[in-house]
Amino acid sequence: MFFACPEKSPCGTTNMFSGNLHTISYFDFETLKKATKNFHHSFLLGRGGFGPVFLGKLEDGKLIAVKQLSLEKSQQGESEFLSEVRMITSIQHKNLVRLLGCCSDGAQRLLVYEYMKNRSLDLILYGKSAIFLNWNTRFQIILGVARGLQYLHEDSHFRIVHRDIKASNILLDDKFQPRIGDFGLARFFPEDQAYLSTTFAGTLGYTAPEYAIRGELSEKADIYSFGVLVLEIISFRKNTDLTLPSEKQYLPEYAWKLYEKSKLMDLVDPQLRKDGVVERDILQVVHVTLLCLQPHANLRPPMSEIVAKLTCKVELNETPIRPAFLDRKRRNNEPISWETISEVFPSPQRSDSTSFPKPAIATPIDGGDPTTLAKPPAT
Repeated sequence: MFFACPEKSPCGTTNMFSGNLHTISYFDFETLKKATKNFHHSFLLGRGGFGPVFLGKLEDGKLIAVKQLSLEKSQQGESEFLSEVRMITSIQHKNLVRLLGCCSDGAQRLLVYEYMKNRSLDLILYGKSAIFLNWNTRFQIILGVARGLQYLHEDSHFRIVHRDIKASNILLDDKFQPRIGDFGLARFFPEDQAYLSTTFAGTLGYTAPEYAIRGELSEKADIYSFGVLVLEIISFRKNTDLTLPSEKQYLPEYAWKLYEKSKLMDLVDPQLRKDGVVERDILQVVHVTLLCLQPHANLRPPMSEIVAKLTCKVELNETPIRPAFLDRKRRNNEPISWETISEVFPSPQRSDSTSFPKPAIATPIDGGDPTTLAKPPAT
């Protein structure tokens, strides 16, 4: 049994339920324990650095996804919980995951989401599923994620940076419509600031260079991550795969080399080519993707422009420049360190624009400062 959270409830403190939080439901722990068969391993949907996610079935037959934060694994567990609840109940969009409720019982912190039949995108992209996605479905996913990010960055009553856009945080419903999930690392963003200075948190491989190296966070970090994600969707592989020949190991680097050789169709998933695609459509999307991967944040277009370019509402006049990625040949057989990465990534371009004021210091919504690279599976 569950009920709507009042301003003061077992979900948390009064402060926690400011704003729209009273619109979600409070689930008592015993209800969720029963729904997941005492969090049985056979109900496990996925596992990440902050804890496991379980399939649950309520007494009325409704399926739910229950994220159980493991407080003993991270000092930020409760802060992560408060952050995600605050964030996701403040925003609503068809391409964002819907939070149904929460539970706080002793050390237990749980988030309850609608269950997405086709689970997370990474299970399909990385060969853990037999599902084949044709081009129309892949483009639907790409465009849906872009529209979700446009809402977060530009159309929401808050300016929000997700900070962890990746395949495992994209959920798919029964019609493969995408929804962005896992807002534990998301941040409200001041309207008058170009970027925030903050400790890095996210997933390496998807992370923009200015954020990974200098801690400069803005919407443009999400846009870079989106670009990497789109390359994965097109090629049906991980952004980094050390089992491949060296020139193919890092996906943005490989894509750029193919772009320089005018062989971008070699990037496309062989099954997709066999299924039949319109080359012009693929090249249009890859061109937009390379613009998302520009080495300097101020060169990446905003999400509204990306959506317009993807839907061919504006012409593609810009020529992308070489993305920022590791040059593994610089130091033969030398382990790559943060110092090496810093040397390889270009410095940011200076701008005379008055719209780039002195950076602010990021203040997490929950008062914490998550620094972990690992995140739970999207739910």
